[in-house]
Amino acid sequence: MHIKKTFFIISFSILFQSCFSYKTVDYNNIVSEKKQKFEVKGVGGTNTKGRLVSKNDQTMILETNGQLQKISVSEIYEVRVKKFSLLKSSGLLVGTFVVIICVAAIGFFLFLLGA
Repeated sequence: MHIKKTFFIISFSILFQSCFSYKTVDYNNIVSEKKQKFEVKGVGGTNTKGRLVSKNDQTMILETNGQLQKISVSEIYEVRVKKFSLLKSSGLLVGTFVVIICVAAIGFFLFLLGA
């Protein structure tokens, strides 16, 4: 019984991790009070992900794994914010339901063939 609970918890967390996506936002429209998660693409091709600590006209500071990353606005190519995606979530739930039905149907037919 303990294995089933562990499997369910791990499956649940993996499934809902994929229900998020990153949406491009304008740097000037970012509200620093929300402490959202961001992905910053740099001009030189560097990517930084983290939670917003603060921002001003010159710099953006993200917290990544407990460390502060200071990014100059002049080095930012694109800023994307992590958003919950209802469309991905519903698609994931429908897909999971279809897989469960297929597995149940195969199990039922195998049961009938063995009986």
